[in-house]
Amino acid sequence: MTQKIRCLAVDDEPLALGLVKGYIEQTPFLELAGTCGSAIEAISFLENNQVQLIFLDIQMPGLTGISLMRSLTQKPKVVFTTAFEEYAIEGFRLDAVDYLLKPFDYEEFLRAAQKSRDLIMLESGSRNETAGNDYFFVKSDYKLVKIETEHITYIEGLKDYVKIHLNNTPKAILTLMSLKTLETQLPTDRFIRIHRSYIINVRHITGIERNLVHISNIQIPMSDSYKAQLMEMINDRIM
Repeated sequence: MTQKIRCLAVDDEPLALGLVKGYIEQTPFLELAGTCGSAIEAISFLENNQVQLIFLDIQMPGLTGISLMRSLTQKPKVVFTTAFEEYAIEGFRLDAVDYLLKPFDYEEFLRAAQKSRDLIMLESGSRNETAGNDYFFVKSDYKLVKIETEHITYIEGLKDYVKIHLNNTPKAILTLMSLKTLETQLPTDRFIRIHRSYIINVRHITGIERNLVHISNIQIPMSDSYKAQLMEMINDRIM
């Protein structure tokens, strides 16, 4: 399974801190490393604990969240959580992944968490262990759904979601995830991106015609920029 991202929640308001804590615990790919009621408490925590992501309030007594981030030499990814819009520009100057304006709901939180995971995975150059496995799980319709990679025909990117099409079920699986995140976790000997919005399983190709890839009775557009990679991948199968 994917290694979870260790998170710290920092907020001087107990209700807000409890909300973020609950959101972290509700998210399968996040792990709550700790909670702090002030930036000063967070500095002490970070001296003895490693985290990859901080959900950080900005306006706190004693030391602000922005001052906290400026003080750190080893900077984790940060998602600022605040009731004040005027801090947004300063927050992004500190390379914040996202900026959640209170009150925010779980869907907004999850989008920020997904963006954070994307960046952490890209920077670490890591690939999910599912790349060597036959299946993985995604969250869809408030439950975890098992996806067997051999049954994936193609994957469609839809803004913040992906739609996973399978040959063993008529209904595609919709999950909140970026196409880029899923691409890094799929076996590279079977899956390839052919368009900014599509990843295909080459084992399910039934034909290629100009800039169209046929998978069963579906025609999927292929961009010129990706065509050479696909042809190289199947070159040893051309007779």
